[in-house]
This record gives sequence, C-alpha cells and structure tokens, in this order.
Amino acid sequence: MLFVKTDRLKQGMRLARPIYNKDGVLLYERNSKLTVQGIQSIKTFGLLGLFILEPAEPVPPMTQEDILFERFQTMTVFALREELNKIKQDKKKGNKLHVIVNNIMHRYGSKDNKINFIQNLRSREDYIYKHSLNVAILAAMMSHVLNIKREDQMNIITAALVHDVGKMSIPPAVAKKDNWNEDELELVATYEQAGYELIGNIFYGEPSVKRLCVQMNKALKGAEDIRGKLSLGAKVLMVAETYDTMTAMRLNLPPESEVVTLRYLLDRSQIYDPAIVDALVQSINILIPGVSVELSTREKAIVIRNNEDNVLRPMVLGFKDNNIIDLEDKNYKDIEITDIMKTMDNRYVIDTQTLIDNGFHVPVPKEAEMHIGIAQEEAQEGAAAEAYELKKFDPEDFDREEESEETTDETADKITE
Repeated sequence: MLFVKTDRLKQGMRLARPIYNKDGVLLYERNSKLTVQGIQSIKTFGLLGLFILEPAEPVPPMTQEDILFERFQTMTVFALREELNKIKQDKKKGNKLHVIVNNIMHRYGSKDNKINFIQNLRSREDYIYKHSLNVAILAAMMSHVLNIKREDQMNIITAALVHDVGKMSIPPAVAKKDNWNEDELELVATYEQAGYELIGNIFYGEPSVKRLCVQMNKALKGAEDIRGKLSLGAKVLMVAETYDTMTAMRLNLPPESEVVTLRYLLDRSQIYDPAIVDALVQSINILIPGVSVELSTREKAIVIRNNEDNVLRPMVLGFKDNNIIDLEDKNYKDIEITDIMKTMDNRYVIDTQTLIDNGFHVPVPKEAEMHIGIAQEEAQEGAAAEAYELKKFDPEDFDREEESEETTDETADKITE
C-alpha cells in the first residue's frame, strides 16, 4: 500500500481505502480502479492524495468496526467544520458542538478494546477539522484507559476539537505554504494566541478547555515555564496531537508509520509522559499479526504474534529463510523493527489457520462485505450505456445514413431548381 499524491494519480490505479461523502455514503469501494473522471472528482474534493494498492497487492481486509470508524470520521468532520466556522465567525459555539463531544465520548470514551486507527484522507481545506477530530478520538480512548473522570474527559475532548481554531484565521498566502520562515512562525503564533483567547471567552464556564489548549501548545514548543505544571489532560493532548500529526498525510511530508511515530514518542520521555504513551498503546492496534515489517538487519518479516508487554518487540517470521524471530528473546536483543514495509503490505495473505494449528493465537476478525459505491455505480452505468450504444452501432447503418443524406441533398437541389 502506497500513499500517492493527487497530482501523481493515474488511471487504473486501485484504491486501498474506501471513500465516503459527507453523509457517510460510499462513493468508491476498496479495489476500485481510478478513472479519468474519478481522478478529476478527487482533485475537485481537494484531497492531498490517496492510499493506492500496488499492482499485485491483494485488497486489505476491513472489519465492520473499521468501516464504522471511517464513516464516523467522514460524517463528523462536516459537522465539526460547521461548528468551528461558527466559533470563528460568530464568536460563539453552536448547538452541535456538545452533540459531537457526546458522540465521541459515547463511541470511544468508554471503549475497552483496541481499534485500528485508520487515517482519513485530507485536503488543505479540511486538514484542521480532520486533525482536530482525530486528536479528540485518540484523547477520548486514552483518557478512558487512564481512568480520567467523565467531566474531565469531556473537557479534554472539547479542547481537542477546538485547539486549532486560531489557525483557521491565518491568511491564505501563509496557510498554503508548506514551510514557514521565522517571521511567518511568529505570525502563526499570534493567530494561535488569538484563538486561545477566543476559546477562553466562549468557554468561560469551562476554563479548563482554554487551559488545556495553552498548556499543550506551550509544552510542545518547549516552553520552560510550563514544565512540572502540566495537567494530565494536557499530557494526553500532547501525545494525541503528535501521533495524529506524524501518522497523517501531511501538507509537506509523507505520513510516518505507527512504528516510527511510537518510537519517536518513547525516545522523548522528557516531553511525552511514558504512562500517557502507554495509554495510547493500549488504545490502538500496533504491530498486530499479519503486518509486514523491516528489521534493523535489513531483512523483511511478518508479525506472527504481538507482544502486549513490549509492542515494538513482537514475534516475526523472516521472509528470507522462514525463520521465526522472537524479538522479546534476549538472543535477538540487537535486532529491532525499524519500520513497517512501505512498498508492500502482506497482512492479508498471511495463512492464519496454519499459525493457529501450530499453537499461535491469531485473532481472526470478521471482514466486512464489499459493496459498490454510488460513484462507481454511476461510472459503471455510464460505461455500460456507452458500450450498449457502441454495440448497437452498425457501420452499414452509417453508410446508409450517408447515402440517405446524399439522396436528400439531391432532392433538395432538384426542388431548388
């Protein structure tokens, strides 16, 4: 599976992820082949790019929970866009914000099982909304793992949703740039600060919302005066913010894998509280059986058993010699997983039954059924109609039409005469 930027999409490429509209209606299913019309539609959407299957790569499995997660993201983003724009323009919160917070809390704020945290497709126009929503979902799950009381959970989720409202006012000429110079960074900082003041005014009855946003921002920028004063909620937001930023398709950088991102968080324990990072690990699936990885030995391997005690050191099967490597074993202490394979993802061709027969515990979630998206249907109907018209076409009919036209012209000439 590869991430391909929109301007490099080509006809015939196959989708690795489904695409939905704002109502959660399926437009394009996995394994759909891109058409010229489809590529144009995607450009119209303003998407930064798509996840594309390689030529020989099988279709990745998705459970019903995965489907519901993606649909929830898509539908909620449009509602969140409306609410954040209302905050920005009217300087007050709308009626739906509380509903959005409650929905996130209901779905993910009390979840006891891990989820596949699937990154959604983004455009420059909706980047802030999708990022804010993902930070809120991650924060909801992590705060549940940490047994944070419900009221504080709600405030953390709210802060996650509104924390970037100030960035929505950044002038387009600056916002559209991939990299900011020092002067532009200072300008961005002034808009961020204005956003926090706006949050403080709107949520005057919930002062912790602004406090959480300010603390997270200061800590991530390395402010010395905030060290030792961070609330638990701000620490949760810091981890959620960084994880989503790094693993999402970014405006100027390709997404990082969950392995690289998790190692980044763990290697900076002076910034990211290890207990909070552990809460993240307990919330989402990382290196589950079937994931193809790259080892520090440059060998390729596939995870055959995860490691709950140390998620980055599972048991793997090497592709080269079919050798089993238990990275938890001290004999392999010098070997580590460096990344998830970017050029091929074999999780869906792993022979799970053979592993089970040999004593390995491999979860086998029920895969969701595949359907035809409405955009696919329209394209197929158009192609079918075109094929039907071509099938009806008889070259002799065309000859007869020409003869008829010539006869008509001759008759017309005679009448004129």
